[in-house]
Amino acid sequence: MMPVIGAFRATRLMFHLVHGFILAAGFPRFKADRKRRILQRWSCKLLCILNVKLAFEPVSLPDSCIVVTNHISWLDVFVLNAVAPMRFVAKSEVRQWPLFGWLCARAQTLFIERGRARDAARINRQLVKLLQEGESLVVFPEGTTTDGKTVGAFHASLLQPAVDAEAAVYPLAIRYQDAHGRHSAAAAYIGDVSFIASLWNILVCRSLHVRLIATSSIDASNSDRRSLAHQARAQIHEAILEMSAP
Repeated sequence: MMPVIGAFRATRLMFHLVHGFILAAGFPRFKADRKRRILQRWSCKLLCILNVKLAFEPVSLPDSCIVVTNHISWLDVFVLNAVAPMRFVAKSEVRQWPLFGWLCARAQTLFIERGRARDAARINRQLVKLLQEGESLVVFPEGTTTDGKTVGAFHASLLQPAVDAEAAVYPLAIRYQDAHGRHSAAAAYIGDVSFIASLWNILVCRSLHVRLIATSSIDASNSDRRSLAHQARAQIHEAILEMSAP
């Protein structure tokens, strides 16, 4: 039965992607408010098609802040856009995602080449400039995805722009679970799992829920990037444990 439901969802998804490509064609030319509305509505519709139910505690994010979160799936980007559309910093491999990679690029995602110090410095300068202009950004400091049960080590270099721009840092925890609150690996995009296989796992999942918990903000003006990374990871890890408790 679930493969049939998955095929039905996949058909709806294809129509939604076509709609996304039409919107993406002119997206860079739209005004900022319109961009945010488009991203939020399109992402909410995507979650609906995939039967992903979102639960989060509303949080008011100021202009010029960096949201720091654990990373589990390609779906994370759209979950976060459904809540509060922002610009993302992602590894360059995201560009290679079928269809979704192009959409992320058109949504002005900033891509970074992992392991290249010169490229990291370039991105950091760009992020500082955006923060000073009042933009809000999302970074995944783990640099890779996990199964969601744990939080990997944070790359402190991705938080240097927050220090340079004296911006607020908002650690945010993401957890995928079933209808009973038990951990779900259906969305996990890890190891040798291909993008298509990961998408199919979500399409045929009977019940997938995602929870977001915003932890206390951190003032980066009186901190260094290593301390920021340590504190942000600790807060996200604690939130994950809280959501995992019976």
